[in-house]
Amino acid sequence: MSVLPILIGADHPMLRKKTKPVAKVTKEILKLLKDMQETVKDADGAGIAAPQIGRTERICLALISGKMIPLINPKITAKSKEQETAEEGCLSLPGIAVSIPRSVEITLKYMDAKGKPQERKLRDFDARVVQHEVDHLEGVLIVDYAQNI
Repeated sequence: MSVLPILIGADHPMLRKKTKPVAKVTKEILKLLKDMQETVKDADGAGIAAPQIGRTERICLALISGKMIPLINPKITAKSKEQETAEEGCLSLPGIAVSIPRSVEITLKYMDAKGKPQERKLRDFDARVVQHEVDHLEGVLIVDYAQNI
């Protein structure tokens, strides 16, 4: 397992790319997940997405109920109309915090590290972290919200 360098800067082209779905969980994907786990732990983050370490796979890790959960091909299938605004930071944008309105509750479909489909309802902080990480997979950064306010 390795701690990987985190890409920095809103203008980094890799952070603006949309990711590609993962067809199946291979040894390479499992190694990537372990490396991402070490990297986010080392950085003391609440989550990390593949583009932040220079990868194009649709993979992220998110802190859910106090555990770092790997999410492969995550898709938010439902969002509550109720939103809450809170400040968010980003490992790729050190020193920047942006107040962002996010849905309080989401429904998430994803593949776990064993390649099995999963579905979860998430609320509050867990939902916020996942929405932030899924944004990364679409090439969206927190500074993009600041420009819309």
